[in-house]
Amino acid sequence: MAAHLLLQGPELTADDFERIRALLYRSAGIALGESKQPLVAGRLHRRLGAVGVESYREYIDRIESASEAVERQVAIDLLTTNETYFWREPQHFSLMLEYAAAAARARQSFSVWSAASSSGEEAYTLAMLLDRLADTERGLRWELMGSDISQRVLERARRGQYPLERASRLPPELLHRYCLRGQGEHEGTLLVARELRQRVTFRQINLIQTLPEVGPFAVVFLRNVLIYFDPETKIRVLRAVAARLAEGGRLFVGLSESLHGLNCGLQQVAPGVYTRAATP
Repeated sequence: MAAHLLLQGPELTADDFERIRALLYRSAGIALGESKQPLVAGRLHRRLGAVGVESYREYIDRIESASEAVERQVAIDLLTTNETYFWREPQHFSLMLEYAAAAARARQSFSVWSAASSSGEEAYTLAMLLDRLADTERGLRWELMGSDISQRVLERARRGQYPLERASRLPPELLHRYCLRGQGEHEGTLLVARELRQRVTFRQINLIQTLPEVGPFAVVFLRNVLIYFDPETKIRVLRAVAARLAEGGRLFVGLSESLHGLNCGLQQVAPGVYTRAATP
């Protein structure tokens, strides 16, 4: 019985969970469902000992304090970081390459924003494809920015080192051309080639806050993040991001995400692909 009590640890009460939900919504616009209480407890549990508190309530008191911005960001990072991988939802990539090739033929630059890039796998996948396209479209001038709310995952993205299983779906040609296999203590990992890492810029951006002066972009990837927002926040984010599109630019959202019923000034041109609606 004593061993069981030791393993049980502190309890995340319903009141504690509601406070976390409110904080995450204010900070990141993410509406946590009621079923996420065990996930929140699991992700924050180690931080209790790390900061020297014995209960979730004490920890929440701490991160709600105006003087604890650093620890509050740590908590947000832990609760918003999601697993991702290279070559996710590849149906969109051929369309992006069509747009990039057209820009090259028109002697226009082609800028891309991976707006919820997490640890960088999506951004590097896009960079690989654009760099390879430049072999045949000699006039292609491209640039790519990745962003995320979490500074911790952005640091990982800048390093460009990943477990090999994250690239299990990546076409072998791209894997061999743009990735180095880890040796010795780094066995089981890959490192994105320095030349490619230098082509991608990462910066911290909170999509529910006023966006910085970036763009305009020919393409924005905003995939698999809208599902965490309520309708009002979705509309606000979509309008802000769409305003960073160049004329005729395209916004890509996750294939499982729908903008149906959202008054955000976008019209669908392909599955998961939108452009700004024409002004009457």
